[in-house]
Amino acid sequence: MPSTLDKAQELNLDGGIYGTFAEIGAGQETANWFFRASGSAGLVAKSISAYDMTMSDAIYGKCDRYVSRMRLRQMLDHEFSILLERLGPKRGDSTTFFAFCNTVRARGYQDSGECHGWLGLRFQLKPGDPPSDIFVHIRLLDASNPDQMEALGVAGVNLIHAAFHHRGHLSRFVASLVENIRPGRVEIDMLKFHGHGYGFFDNRLCSLALVEAGLTEAAMFLPDGEVVQAAEALYKRPILLLRGSFDPVSKLHLQMLEQAREVFSTKLEPGEGDRTIELCEMTMANLLRGRAVDHVDFIDRCDALQALGKTVLVSRYAEFHRIAAYLSRSTERPIGIVLSIGLLNELFKAKWSEKLAGGLLESFGRLFKNQVTLYVYPWKNRRTGEMVDANGFKPPAECGSLYRHFLETGRIRPVPAGDEGLMRYTGRDIRAMIERGDPIWRSFVPEAAHRSASHAGHHAARLPES
Repeated sequence: MPSTLDKAQELNLDGGIYGTFAEIGAGQETANWFFRASGSAGLVAKSISAYDMTMSDAIYGKCDRYVSRMRLRQMLDHEFSILLERLGPKRGDSTTFFAFCNTVRARGYQDSGECHGWLGLRFQLKPGDPPSDIFVHIRLLDASNPDQMEALGVAGVNLIHAAFHHRGHLSRFVASLVENIRPGRVEIDMLKFHGHGYGFFDNRLCSLALVEAGLTEAAMFLPDGEVVQAAEALYKRPILLLRGSFDPVSKLHLQMLEQAREVFSTKLEPGEGDRTIELCEMTMANLLRGRAVDHVDFIDRCDALQALGKTVLVSRYAEFHRIAAYLSRSTERPIGIVLSIGLLNELFKAKWSEKLAGGLLESFGRLFKNQVTLYVYPWKNRRTGEMVDANGFKPPAECGSLYRHFLETGRIRPVPAGDEGLMRYTGRDIRAMIERGDPIWRSFVPEAAHRSASHAGHHAARLPES
């Protein structure tokens, strides 16, 4: 693996690449690597930091939030246009221009808030091309400002180097973003490609690649396929989450959400119902086919959910208390997790709390630490016809008193059943019907999801070479 200084020098000595650095919030840490390496005059056209808000607004225009994708885009628009205007006529035929920008909230004096930032690169795939964009959101996890600045600078060099040397291979590109940064120092929770050369690239694959590589614990995209930074999308909003494999998406999934929504709304303040965001979450374990993730299958499941207007979350959180903590990081409003009787039963198994010193009690304590409530949908015994809901559920004998406490305090709430006929088949049953060509499956899958449920499309996890 080349060092950060090696990467900077390699780019400095590439006579065909030339650009601008604009960095706000944590020093000119990326540009500094190129100045420390030999030959920086061959790469750096300009380096700037407009820290004062008035100065920043005068250069880039006003913005509601200074550490945001909107501000990053303003910076890229301004810096890249000036680069082309001033240098394009002289060397545009032989030079691949770029503008690297970041806007960051790093650790300040007596500061304990969230430290994060947006990094962006606007660049040409080859001289004379229209611009292409790469957007990255990074969380800075070091405790001190100097350490955060160092990690940010290395990540910036990695992004620029990857854009010019690894853009033809997504997994290699993603892995290179954290080279020379020790694990636990940064989290990269959003990566998006846009513009020339990326019109047919599916950025949901970027989200999946980040989670697969362990660069982030979760990634999120809206019903229109737009990749979003979860903390922004969930900020101060009530959340209703349904966990599942969605293989395939069924009418029962929609019914569970619909029935739970009615109960969940009773906890909300007037007007909050319209602000509630509903998430359909798949864990990495749900996506595995053997030891690997099937990217085509992943996109098909996402297409089905998004065709039904659902926001998708993909995560590495097997434990319920971990997904609850993740959601609570972005909002103080009520959080509802919708689950079946079968999953409720799973929560009482020792394997989900064996890594916690406090065992099962600590697991539930973490789960219910904030405004989290479990909304339990009933289950019908296909052999006896018995309907079991949250009130009739029987936990392990030693947990009976604990479970009754959760019911009495409203931490676990029953959800009334809808169409009992939808409980006739499991998701595994429906998938088997699809595979053997039994048309009955269409009665249990929403029409909008029919195509995705039966479709084995072609989605390439590749980026344009040039």
